[in-house]
Amino acid sequence: MSISNSESRTAEANPRKEQSTALRAGSIGVLGILFFVLSAQAPLTGIVGAAPLAAALGNGAGAPGAYLVVGIVIVIFAVGFVAMSRKVQASGAFYAYISAAFGRKTGTGAAWLALLAYSTVQAAMYGLYGAAFSGLLGSAGVAVPWWLLAIATMAGVQVLGSMNIELGARVLAFLVGLEVAILLLFGFTVLLKGGGTEGLNLAASFSPEAIASGAPGVAIMFAVASMFGFESTAIYSAEAKDPHRTVARATYLSVGIIAVFFAFITWMLVSFYGPSHVIDAAGAALESGDATSFVIGPLVELFGPWAGVTAGILLVTSLLAGIIAFHNGINRYLHSLALRGSLPAVLARTNKHRAPASAAWIQTSVAVLLVAPFAVLGMDPVLTLFSWFSGLAVAALLVLYMLCSLAVVAFFRREREPGQLWQTLIAPALASLLLAWVLYLVVSNFTSLIGGSAETAVGLLVAVPVMFVAGVVAEIAVEKRGRASNSAFADEAAATAD
Repeated sequence: MSISNSESRTAEANPRKEQSTALRAGSIGVLGILFFVLSAQAPLTGIVGAAPLAAALGNGAGAPGAYLVVGIVIVIFAVGFVAMSRKVQASGAFYAYISAAFGRKTGTGAAWLALLAYSTVQAAMYGLYGAAFSGLLGSAGVAVPWWLLAIATMAGVQVLGSMNIELGARVLAFLVGLEVAILLLFGFTVLLKGGGTEGLNLAASFSPEAIASGAPGVAIMFAVASMFGFESTAIYSAEAKDPHRTVARATYLSVGIIAVFFAFITWMLVSFYGPSHVIDAAGAALESGDATSFVIGPLVELFGPWAGVTAGILLVTSLLAGIIAFHNGINRYLHSLALRGSLPAVLARTNKHRAPASAAWIQTSVAVLLVAPFAVLGMDPVLTLFSWFSGLAVAALLVLYMLCSLAVVAFFRREREPGQLWQTLIAPALASLLLAWVLYLVVSNFTSLIGGSAETAVGLLVAVPVMFVAGVVAEIAVEKRGRASNSAFADEAAATAD
């Protein structure tokens, strides 16, 4: 999908001052994109935050298997996603793919859904980040409100997001490397020790019976959340080196690494406690008010107090890495929408680093607006801001995945690509069905997921269709303004000719 026409229209609309809208092509490779994806997952946050909930409220020792199940579903989804990325290259991947199949109105509705998903999950991360950072400083005798730390960090992220993408990738690589390292140190230590008192039991965590035990839907929900940011592989296609190969490789690598990594570390946690005791251990951690003890406790037991302090610091940097990754992704969505005329042209402008600086200001402003009410009302940033917005983001993301899979089928049926039935029909159709099943599990367990009331759950879920419809209506308004402008121009030209 070409954007040259949109860029030329922007230039014509601003004849006095040409403003760059181009991103920096060829500036990021497979590993750079992979780190953006892994940062969005925030590995340490995902393990520390999700593992006790998945074990206690979900399927107990079978939680590791849920990550592999979701990994398989996303790999099947990725087949069509990658096929589409080779035909349509744009910064807003879901938006571009769905637009190519169903038209700009539906595509813009999907783009607004993506903005909802990524903006709310970033705001959720700010809540957990503020609480974790405030607690870390509090243990050192320094009292700082969580919201003040969140606001200060937004300013820093704004600066970083306006600089070149290589710098962002390097920062993320460093932060992600540290948190992955401590988790792998734990995992391989338990593995080499042969597990805990009950040893290493594959069947207890990965057999169909283990995965289906208890409430597997809850564990699957957290596994879906671990895949957040997966679209980044295509979002950065305009800045990728050899995008046809880079996007495909980064996509399959990221999905495979995330699924295997989360499954392995969670299995080692199950092995450490023992399959018959893990539910009680996770429940005790939740009841204590410090769910992180489910993961940090074993680290301290195996390596000493330094591991607990290090893990606490890395939890904060893990969240910071995720926040930076989502900031960059949202910027590029806004940039892509502006290039196509669906948002004001000013958001397509890039600075001397070829970064979407104008979009970055809007993204930061939205983050402030989402976080501010929770701070003003004195609400718990973890039990409300983090829990509510995380659940909303998961629901919105699953709808986007389904729309994207259906778009692959529709697009390639129209294009009639020969000899690619698996990539263009079978895999995306199967992915649509599997994602619909996962979405059903999420919605039916949504109140448990967010830890709120039924009224809160309904209010959050309603935001998904409302945001989609708002995007469609906004695009209709844009098209009407365009037709009116063209009509006025034609009338003026006719009058001049007369």
